[in-house]
This record gives sequence, structure tokens and C-alpha cells, in this order.
Amino acid sequence: MNHALVNALPEWLTQAGLAGTSEPDIVSGFCERCVAAGLPLGRAQVFIDTLHPVHEGRLFRWGHDPSEAPLMDYGRTSPDPLAPSGSYPLDPVAAERWRLSPFYKMLQIGELMLRRRVSAATTAEFVVLPELLAAGMTDYVAMITRFAADGVIGEMDGVYSSWATRAPEGFTEAHLAALEGIVPYLALAIKSVSLARMTETLMETYLGRDAGRRVLSGKIVRGNAERIDAVVWFSDLRGFTRITDTTPEQVIPLLNDYFDVIVSAIKKHGGDVLKLIGDGTLAIFAAADRAAACDMALTAAIAARQDIADLKKLRAQAGKPVTDMYLGLHAGEVFFGNVGSRERLDFTVIGPAVNEASRIAAMCRSLDQPVLMSAAFAEVGDLKQRLVSVGRYALRGVSHAQELFTIDPDA
Repeated sequence: MNHALVNALPEWLTQAGLAGTSEPDIVSGFCERCVAAGLPLGRAQVFIDTLHPVHEGRLFRWGHDPSEAPLMDYGRTSPDPLAPSGSYPLDPVAAERWRLSPFYKMLQIGELMLRRRVSAATTAEFVVLPELLAAGMTDYVAMITRFAADGVIGEMDGVYSSWATRAPEGFTEAHLAALEGIVPYLALAIKSVSLARMTETLMETYLGRDAGRRVLSGKIVRGNAERIDAVVWFSDLRGFTRITDTTPEQVIPLLNDYFDVIVSAIKKHGGDVLKLIGDGTLAIFAAADRAAACDMALTAAIAARQDIADLKKLRAQAGKPVTDMYLGLHAGEVFFGNVGSRERLDFTVIGPAVNEASRIAAMCRSLDQPVLMSAAFAEVGDLKQRLVSVGRYALRGVSHAQELFTIDPDA
């Protein structure tokens, strides 16, 4: 074994972590350098929590079949005891593999390292061993590199890794000592890069795509706001208070189902969701010109209505409560930026256009229309060809009566 090459790995890992090299590239670069140094690695896997609303963690692979991607996001392996039933469904495949994994046993017995020779006699112990035997591996080592208590990320308290070899004699004591010495540096590099990615994910999840990027770029000063021209989307759900009063246990699953389709439609068509307020959704569509923003918003509205119709059928078949969306669309100038106290800021939009969008959405109930748009929205480009006027109305808190439009069913 070339100790000089092994000793060079911590410096390479430090530079890779500082440079923000992707986790799969760090893992593959690490493994290739280990092999060049005389460590007979045949396969490697590295796991870390991902702090994602859908995925529990990420797996990075090296040395596997080319048909297997080097990066895999996997679903939840254990239920959230505080979540309503069905809110966070388990990934049954991932959950089963986790229960039959060496890492699960290591946590049960309190060990940070586990080694098994790979042979026909040992394959029944863990689900991974038959796969390793079929791939020609002879020895297997699993390691948990712990974080300090204050550095725990999500539900995972460290980086989990496994290492296998095809060497006939397996890993030697020198090989194991080398791995034990350098894997913590790998874990530190992976954690460094993963934290940056997780921060971006959390920003987008809780603030919205564009707002999250703006905050990460340093726009965090209170009062730092930009005047932009945008389409404001304000929607809520019909009869939500009644559903809350009559079937309170269904409220969170219902909101999750409806937000899934509404938020997906907005994001798919170029919008940015800024806030979920109870059953309401505040979003904006900003583009180089207003016509493009209005077209994106109208397309998203049509898509959301169709997806909600499909969702209602599925929920009704399952005996679950159903509802519909009320939506107001308005175009105008807004202030987009930080508002709040020194201790708590909100990155949002404010201005008369936001208030008008809210008032227009509220008119949907009175006019029995699922979607209403302002004249400022409808008169952009050729949108009027797809819309129909429903008359002029006084909006609460708005000085002048507004002509409102809805989607023309015959257009």
C-alpha cells in the first residue's frame, strides 16, 4: 500500500469540500484514489440525510453496475409519529432494506464498525450480502462516522458508509486501519457539500424558488425590497372552514393533496410560490414582459383546475372530502423583498396589487366563479380572446370599481 498516496487523501478531500464538488464526484474521486494507493476497493456506498420534504436521504454509489445511477434519493424508512396517517408514506422497499441492513443492527448494538466475510455461509444475515457475493466480493465493512450532538442533520447523526473488496484474502488489517483513518475526512467533505445543498433545498421549500435564491445571494437586509412587475396569484379552497369543523382529522391530508397539485402547476409554468396561508396560496409570475407572465399564469390556472378535477375524482372514490379552488389573478407593480422585525423577517410581496388579487379571489364566492381576473390582467396581449367579462364590481378597500373576467369555456 502506498502510504504517501493515502496520506494525501485528507488534503484532496478538504479541497473538494471547499470547492463544492458534488457528492458523487467526491465519492468516486475518493475511491479511485484509494485504489491507486493500493486499497483494494470493489464497491462503496455512502449515505447522508437530505432534509427534503419527500426524500429521507441520499445514497452515493461507486463500483456498481453501470445501469445503477451513482446517486439515488430514497424515501422514508420510518414513520413520523407526529404526522397524520398518510401524510408521509413509507418507501416500502427502502424501509425493508433498512431493517435488514448492517447499519440497522449497528444502531441496535451501539457499534460504529461492522465487518463480515462474504460467503455462502454469511449471506442470510444481511440483505446486501447475497448481492455482494453475486458481484464477486469477498469482504465487507460498514462504518458510521458520527457528528457531534450539535451537528446532527435531520434524523441522521452521521455519515454512513460501506466498503467491499474482491481481493481473495479480503481486507488486511492495514487496509482497515487506513479506511478508519481517512473515512472521517470523506464524511466531513460530504457533510460540507450536503449542507450547502440542503440549505438551498430548505430555502426553496419554505421561501419559494426565487425568494430562496435571493436570500442565499445575500439579500437579507430588512427593508431590502425591489419594485417588480408581476402577476399576483391568490387562491384558496372552497368550504374549507366547513371541512375543518366537520372532519378535522382530514384537514392536513386534504391540504397536502390540494397543495400538491396547485403548487406543482404554478412551479411547472414558471411561477414562484411565496406563501401558504392556511388554505390559501400566494404566488407570483414575473417575466421580462407582462404578456409572458400573464400567459404563464393563465396556463398554470387551467392546468391546476384540471389537476384538481382529477384529484377530486380520486378522493371521492376513496370516500375522502373534496373541495375546489377559488383563484384571483391580477397584474401590477409590487415590492418584492424583506419585511419584518430585526429577529424575524419575511421575504414576500407587498403593495396594492397583492391586496387587489386577494379581493378578486374573495369575489369568486359571490359570483360563483372558480377563477376571476382583473382588467389589468385580461387586457394584456390577446388574452381577452380566451376570457369573458362577468361585469364591473366594487372591491373592498379598492377605490375604483373593477371589471372582472373569467375563463371562457367556449374559447
